[in-house]
Amino acid sequence: MSDYILYYWSVPFRGQFVRAVLAHAGRSWTEGGDAAIAHLMEGTVRDMPVPFMGPPLLIDKKADVALAQTPAIILYLGETLDLLPSSPSLRALTMKVVADANDVIDEITLDGGRQMWAEKRWQDFIPRLEKWMSLWEETGRRHGLTAESGFLLGGDVPGIADVVTATLWATMADRFPPIGAILDASAPMTAALARRVADLPPLARLAARARQDYGDAYCGGQIEASLRKVLS
Repeated sequence: MSDYILYYWSVPFRGQFVRAVLAHAGRSWTEGGDAAIAHLMEGTVRDMPVPFMGPPLLIDKKADVALAQTPAIILYLGETLDLLPSSPSLRALTMKVVADANDVIDEITLDGGRQMWAEKRWQDFIPRLEKWMSLWEETGRRHGLTAESGFLLGGDVPGIADVVTATLWATMADRFPPIGAILDASAPMTAALARRVADLPPLARLAARARQDYGDAYCGGQIEASLRKVLS
């Protein structure tokens, strides 16, 4: 019997961060499914498990807690599953990494498809994408990360910051190899870290399941089609 219910669309996009933290922690969850998400979103706010505008939405069945917004969900899982660093500064920095990852996927989808990618728009964006990558690279450098070893915020074992890093960059590189090439060139230590953590058995199984369930899909819709077009 699963510990949680996760409501997120059938793609490995924003909700994949939540899936990855749950998988890393060895927790089970049930996917609510697209139809159930649509039903909740179309209903009244009064009837929602927690007031929310869109998924992910996580329900912790044992604790009878419902949460939306990716950073809030990951903070809750980190606190309740003892996955966060012990120092306040590193706990805050972990959540900064989560927020940065959330921002990156907003930008890579042009704020959820408010515009579509075109060649010039993509070329103009590449320096900003490289700067985002450099934030991870410098964060890791300051905490002893190398291409061969270490973790984003130091320590002896991968934490939430590493799981989120791997989920962000390894998934994006897998679905869009040209972005993976930019990451290798701009942030080689981050690229290596993402691969090492993504290869951990729980996350490797999650990635294989995502491939089986979602195929090549990343975020879906016209925005993904426009991104694939400029990267082809």
